[in-house]
Amino acid sequence: MRVVRAPLRVDLSGGWTDLSPFTSDFGGEVVNFAINKYVKAKLEDSGEVTYEFDVQTGSGLGTSGALNVARIAVLQENDTFSRDEIAEAAFQAEISSGNRCGRQDQWAASHGGFNRFMFLGNNVEKMPFEPAPSAVKWLRKHLLIAHTGISHKSGNLQNEIWSRYDNGEKNVIEGLHKIRLATRKIAGALQRDQRQLVVESINEVSDGVDMIDPSINAPFIPIIEPMMQNRSVMAWKALGAGAGGCAAILCNPMNINQVREKISEVNWELIDWDYDNIGIKSI
Repeated sequence: MRVVRAPLRVDLSGGWTDLSPFTSDFGGEVVNFAINKYVKAKLEDSGEVTYEFDVQTGSGLGTSGALNVARIAVLQENDTFSRDEIAEAAFQAEISSGNRCGRQDQWAASHGGFNRFMFLGNNVEKMPFEPAPSAVKWLRKHLLIAHTGISHKSGNLQNEIWSRYDNGEKNVIEGLHKIRLATRKIAGALQRDQRQLVVESINEVSDGVDMIDPSINAPFIPIIEPMMQNRSVMAWKALGAGAGGCAAILCNPMNINQVREKISEVNWELIDWDYDNIGIKSI
């Protein structure tokens, strides 16, 4: 039996801009990081592939992308594919299944670590990117990942929004540009450990997402926005396609326990996470 694991990811900024036709029209940009929650693919002696999930599907953490990366990796012979080749094959498999998606999930699962990706047409470029160690530790300490328990199927929302993009809807196009600009801002802020700019960038991403479609953020707002108003939370964003699944919540250091208590009160699940710096791995 052969087993391969692939990590899930947190899309800190730039999600939605990694999809066509935006990547062809303007180019997309994403900052994300892999976490120590995995999809494991097991190639049984019978030739069947079975899967184990640390986090349920529909979480907004790139589960389907990680699944396809793990599947491609476990089926390859003699580890002949590069990480980029595995990521691209996983992306093509997901597209073939009828799920409209971008490429960030597969590349994050394949490479692991903290990433800045550029998406130009069908090409992916892994940009030189080294966040300040102090900024990485700060995020690890104060960023909560909370699962609402509301599952979502990202492809349904993707199709609706990209139809509006194709029709030239101003809010969708401007929202995507706002997200991409915030991504460049957060990349520089993380490298220089400019924490206030990180906070501002995440909030700008959420504003851009609201412009694309308010339903993406809607399930989170009644719980998180009051904590923004009392300054317990500094910034937050829906993960993945949103409209359920997980949110990333950046807490005021003085109030993180109160945020944890509130999340528990509303029966959201806190995901205990750390960084994954390895990517796909045979285990």
